Amino acid sequence: MMNRTRLLLVLILLFFPVFAAAQTAPDAAELTRLLNQFLNGAGRNDAAIHERFWADDLIYTRGVGQRIDKVELMKGVRSAPATKPDDPVTVYTAEDVKIQQYGNAAVVAFKLVGTTKRKDGTTSISNHLNTGTFIKRKGQWQAVAWQATPVASQNRER
Repeated sequence: MMNRTRLLLVLILLFFPVFAAAQTAPDAAELTRLLNQFLNGAGRNDAAIHERFWADDLIYTRGVGQRIDKVELMKGVRSAPATKPDDPVTVYTAEDVKIQQYGNAAVVAFKLVGTTKRKDGTTSISNHLNTGTFIKRKGQWQAVAWQATPVASQNRER
């Protein structure tokens, strides 16, 4: 009985730091700032922002059921046509951001809201549930895994 109690106490003490880290995210402000900078740059298709945000070993699962890596993602960013004055403007924001940190790893989950305004005055809103896994390497957070899922019932035109 005493050995079992000691074993249980040792296990609780060993795993307590992992549970405590999941409850608090010491780098939440930094990760939130990184996410907002990225969303701002993504609306402008800023290649430098994408390069900084995504890790070289990225695994990205798109909302259309395709899995790509950073090379393919960056090829799409760099090959996008330059915007014209009459092109719609999309602004991306994050809502309901949840961050769980586990040492040098963190999970960032949020609702991505894309608001697209057209020159004719119409607006469309798209919503995705996004989850990113970040690793902190050499003092810098980068996304190593990403999952984007469209929320069809909340995507609409106005």
